[in-house]
Amino acid sequence: MSTLEIGIWSFPALLALIFLRVPIGLAMFVTGFVGLTMVTGSTNMALARMKTEAYTTFSSYSLSIVPMFLLMGYFATLGGMSQALFRAAEGFLGHRRGGVAMAAIGSCAGFGAICGSSLATAATMSRVALPELKRYGYEGGFSTATLAAGGTLGILIPPSVVLVIYAILTEQNIAKLFLAAFVPGVLAAIGYMIAVQIYVRRNPGAAGVREAVPMADRWRRLLDVWPVLLVFIAVVGGIYGGIFTPTEGAAVGAFGTGLIAFLNGGLTRATLLESFSDTARSTAMIFFIVLGAAFYNGFLALTQVPQELATWVVELGLAPVLVLCVILALYLVFGCVMDSLSMILLTVPIFYPVISVLDFGMSAEHVAIWFGILVLIVVEVGLITPPVGMNLFVINAMDPATPIASTYRAVMYYVGSDIVRVAILVAFPSITLFLL
Repeated sequence: MSTLEIGIWSFPALLALIFLRVPIGLAMFVTGFVGLTMVTGSTNMALARMKTEAYTTFSSYSLSIVPMFLLMGYFATLGGMSQALFRAAEGFLGHRRGGVAMAAIGSCAGFGAICGSSLATAATMSRVALPELKRYGYEGGFSTATLAAGGTLGILIPPSVVLVIYAILTEQNIAKLFLAAFVPGVLAAIGYMIAVQIYVRRNPGAAGVREAVPMADRWRRLLDVWPVLLVFIAVVGGIYGGIFTPTEGAAVGAFGTGLIAFLNGGLTRATLLESFSDTARSTAMIFFIVLGAAFYNGFLALTQVPQELATWVVELGLAPVLVLCVILALYLVFGCVMDSLSMILLTVPIFYPVISVLDFGMSAEHVAIWFGILVLIVVEVGLITPPVGMNLFVINAMDPATPIASTYRAVMYYVGSDIVRVAILVAFPSITLFLL
């Protein structure tokens, strides 16, 4: 068997391990180790890489941004920021048809601006919004689907942990990727609110009605959101103003949210230690997947599979946009069975070389950034796509009385919104890139 054939056969082998429920990081590590042994004829190179891969992978300064953004999300929850965001959004939107659901979407978008994790956003906002949705007579499946979809805004609206990983994999500027993600993130929130309106018009009994909040009360609730705005402006404004790097910005954000949580009484010695422990566990999980991906991608580079794939696609003579659409469709399929981080780490080293050699009529940097945002969106769709949308299971675990089938039916409205948004961003790249 040739080196190239070994590389190609590694894909079904890896997928088989994943379907057998082997952790994705371990599956990529084992596949890379066995593949290197088969290519070189001995275990020497694989064992030598085991000695050096961890250091070369984790010595990346940019990776330190991951635990900082995770910690910022934990502190934001302790500081009561999630409750303040929901109360403010509910004050302005709650009395409209489907208004409490739209308020949940809006508050998820706001929380996503200070939390780089989709699952954390979904879980945190569910604890706040789910009781209110039930209180005002919202259908169970509609409520859980809304919160699952709103949670995906956590990885799209900057800061985003997954976008940081993409930037490292493709050697792109993190700040520019954050800037490019901002408008698509706002479009996502608007699209989800439109999906809410369509759903409640087609299913009038799915949403109850609540009384309007007095205008003075609305403004008071809005003022309570100032800590979120302060942290967001400090982090994002500081990064784009050149005051500090994205990594330093993450540290500033973590310190700021921690200080606010302390002043609000939510940060005690016990909750501080719990936040550190949760952050360490989440970071360890992410880093182990990153390490497994680095080992596997090193094996792929040796077999020349990405380069041969790129050459083959170019020789086919297909339109670049058609190739892009096929790749995005594959992401939608992968999203049904894999989590977002695993998809990014497994596929970007394969698909990015293909995209980078195609002529889209723009600079290589803009192509990389545009492709990154599109990938982030379709990965986000995977989080709410049946049968294995991670956010769907997180939310349904918090509301076991709602059948998962009801959530599946309602969430398809949000999946439809995502697909429309992807089509718009593919057709008009300037929507993503004009801020650059």
